[in-house]
Amino acid sequence: MSTNPTAPNSPTPPARSQSVTRFLPPIGRWLLGLPMAIFGLNGFLNFIPPPPTPLAPAAQAFSTALLATGYMMPLIGATQLLAGLMLVSNRFVPLALVLLAPFFVNSVAFHVALERTGLPMALVFAALELALAWTYRGDYRPLFQARAEPGASGNRT
Repeated sequence: MSTNPTAPNSPTPPARSQSVTRFLPPIGRWLLGLPMAIFGLNGFLNFIPPPPTPLAPAAQAFSTALLATGYMMPLIGATQLLAGLMLVSNRFVPLALVLLAPFFVNSVAFHVALERTGLPMALVFAALELALAWTYRGDYRPLFQARAEPGASGNRT
């Protein structure tokens, strides 16, 4: 019997990559997706208590304005819940990252400009988002074509 992994009827399968880095994307998806799903669900069920310290006046005004619209907080919660579930289930991951990107940009801006106490966590989530976006960068290539033809790149099923 042949021990060559490329030979037919080989008793030994080809070796898989043993690099630890193959586990990083799934870990990143879970570290980002699970909190997003929980925070999104909290937007509807309110099971996470608010922080004990009051927000700065400008941050409170911003939050009050979002709540006053009547639609923005449910939209944010639904987006977080849906995208978080997509990340955890490993389905439509590039789309989930696109849906969450504006939220993370605004979260970092909010914490830089209005309420510094949450900045470290906002930066951790933004870093996870960027790392995963880099991992899936090939899926975004068609978005950066200067001149795209309708239907040219969407032929995959």
